[in-house]
Amino acid sequence: AVVTSLHNPRLRAAAALRERRARTREGRFLVDGTREIGRALDAGFAVLEAFVEPVAVAADPARAQLVEHLRAQGVAIVTVGPEALGKVAFGDRSEGIVAVVAAPHDIEDLEGLGAALPADPLMVVLEGLEKPGNVGAVLRSADGAGVSAVILADPVADPWNPNTIRASLGTVFSLPLRIGSSGAVRTWLADRGLRIVAARVDGATDYDAVDLTGPTAIVLGSEAQGLTDAWSGEGIEAVRLPMLGRADSLNVSATAAVLCYEASRQRRLSRSRPGRT
Repeated sequence: AVVTSLHNPRLRAAAALRERRARTREGRFLVDGTREIGRALDAGFAVLEAFVEPVAVAADPARAQLVEHLRAQGVAIVTVGPEALGKVAFGDRSEGIVAVVAAPHDIEDLEGLGAALPADPLMVVLEGLEKPGNVGAVLRSADGAGVSAVILADPVADPWNPNTIRASLGTVFSLPLRIGSSGAVRTWLADRGLRIVAARVDGATDYDAVDLTGPTAIVLGSEAQGLTDAWSGEGIEAVRLPMLGRADSLNVSATAAVLCYEASRQRRLSRSRPGRT
């Protein structure tokens, strides 16, 4: 049967997940879009159910293939009408399928993250970012530059907000992601011997003059508040991006892209030197 009633209990329960409080309470979140759902599956996330509008799905072979893949894995498929799908879909971009996904249990497990890292990890720490879209954009750049993991320190934005997922193009699922307090994250990084490079408008060193080839964590703060005092003092190397125009800083996602790709560039050059493998 096709669900058309907006008062259907299953539909209403899923629609509630558009609010952070419900996502936190239920340990579930919504994923909207073929690419994003596919990447969640590839990363091993548990898809619990999928709301499917058959006309929109039939219009695209990739969508139809994804639905069959979900069905083959035993995911509950709920067939809905266009209006009912709109109750759970995010924004005005509907691809005819919205999935309910279980949030991972290890999101706050910093200790367990160490086993997944290479010998010379490149990590990104985001402190207090308010906008989910900025978090998603940073994740997209981090994924492209080969970052090993991302940690959200004292986050304001929810990593499972639909804006985060969409802005990341689903890379929020493919990158190791953790959450912790700023103090705990700094201690964790220092205990593992990572160089901590903090982006500050008053940084003493230009970003391309610091060595980013070894185990390194790049730390960025919110656009409104910047970094807290947790990321200053001994053991913190403050860097800046020279601003040659009237603006005094870049968007945090642009800053992250510059720093991540500078680190990637340095690491490629280091590996290409004689005697390095």
